[in-house]
Amino acid sequence: MTERFPRYWLAIAGALLGAFMAILDIQITNSSLKDIQAALGATLEESSWIATSYLVAEMIAIPLTGFFAAWLSPRRYLVWNSAAFVAASLACSLAWNLESMIVFRALQGFTGGALIPMAFNLIVTLLPLDKRPVGMALFGVTATFAPSIGPTLGGWLTETFSWHYLFYLNVIPGAAVITLLTMGLEKRKVDDTQLARIDVLGMVTMALGLGCLQLVLEEGAKDDWFEAEYIRWLALVSSLSLVLFVRHQLRVPFPLVNLRLFANKDFSLACVAYLMLGFGLFGSVYLVPLYLASLHDYTALDIGLVLMWVGFPQLPFFPLIPRILKFVQARFLVAIGFVVMGMSLFMNMHMSMDYDGSYLIPALLLRALGQPFIMVPLSLMSAAALPPQDVASASTLFNVMRNLGGAIGIAGLATLLQKRTDLHGAEIRETLVANSQSTLDYLALLGQQMGLPAQAPQVLSQVATEVQQQASVMSYNEAFAVLGVSMLVAAVASVMVKPSKPLKAKSTDTTPDHSAADKAST
Repeated sequence: MTERFPRYWLAIAGALLGAFMAILDIQITNSSLKDIQAALGATLEESSWIATSYLVAEMIAIPLTGFFAAWLSPRRYLVWNSAAFVAASLACSLAWNLESMIVFRALQGFTGGALIPMAFNLIVTLLPLDKRPVGMALFGVTATFAPSIGPTLGGWLTETFSWHYLFYLNVIPGAAVITLLTMGLEKRKVDDTQLARIDVLGMVTMALGLGCLQLVLEEGAKDDWFEAEYIRWLALVSSLSLVLFVRHQLRVPFPLVNLRLFANKDFSLACVAYLMLGFGLFGSVYLVPLYLASLHDYTALDIGLVLMWVGFPQLPFFPLIPRILKFVQARFLVAIGFVVMGMSLFMNMHMSMDYDGSYLIPALLLRALGQPFIMVPLSLMSAAALPPQDVASASTLFNVMRNLGGAIGIAGLATLLQKRTDLHGAEIRETLVANSQSTLDYLALLGQQMGLPAQAPQVLSQVATEVQQQASVMSYNEAFAVLGVSMLVAAVASVMVKPSKPLKAKSTDTTPDHSAADKAST
């Protein structure tokens, strides 16, 4: 059996590359939305659905992976999804209007959503314990490096070639994924007995609940939340569907997702850490480009060149984590990573209009140092005590929690920025007392610089712009502070997980338990 072990490394390499592509495509279009919406004849607000459709479809697909992998076999399911992901990517490049782009992006998100939890699943089920940290280190690269490098790569491709190359990019890696999975995973017949266990009600209520929830979180901030009727309806459908889903899953003998795992305190704490990880990871990737674009007029490529300082510098640290885990408990490394990431976010609490991209680089470098210490130990810590039959459900729940944390974070931060900017703007305007000497002196100075009278409309407009900018900077400072606090909460949750022994340097078990892998995949 040991001579066949390298074959499974091929499967894991293919699954990890597929997961990297799927996560990368969440962020890669964000810095190029202006170019895409201009080509498709849509407004910038409408073009936000290009990202939303992908995220909604991905969220729906993740909980379905356990059933479809058990029915079709992991090999067939992953290969089919990879091929469909590449086809959907090419279709996106050929989109002729916004509606077609949304449909193709949804197909891309649905097929890509299966690749992320399946990569986690294969690492846990195919690798022996002493090799699992290496697999999780590679998984950490996909989970943290991909969203960090997405805007950089997307901006460069759009500026250098065109936005179509955002989707052409998936063709060659997609072919590699299919080849590696075909070589690395054993063929298995379709298990039609799984059809007798199919949970149609669970699938429908899950899809409605998570899909509508994702839509509420993505679109709510734009339309003042429950002031919009369609948001109220989506929230109602989501709430009822999720309640029915949970009630049904706790009663059926073969649930779609084993929600009873939440009865385990350590599992629940790990889920809290994943939720906060999504909140901080995707929230920070959302805030930095928005800040640079709205206040400093950075282009997509300029934003990418700043964000690369949180992407590439973290790569050298991933190989070190498995070695450190031999001597330090995973929960402490996770807590250290969250604290470091929190400190990097607190560094952005005191920005002013002088803070352009160069001032953000030290905080981004510190964030790059902290992220590898979170993902790898957290993945190991959360999967350490799982029986094989629960791996698929746990992988699903961890990925849903991370994605949900990202959606909640972005929605909450967007609302915070809007509300606090309005509040700070009103407070600043109150301090500009009409006809006060300091205000008149400033208007005179500004008018002199512009070569206009102090009370000229252009001068007053410039003052209003500066007030808005100062209010925006203050709200961004508060947003980064909220993210920093969330990282400290995650650190506390991580430390509270039951201690696990450091991994031994050597292990006598060098052969993967394929029977356990087969059970876990079902």
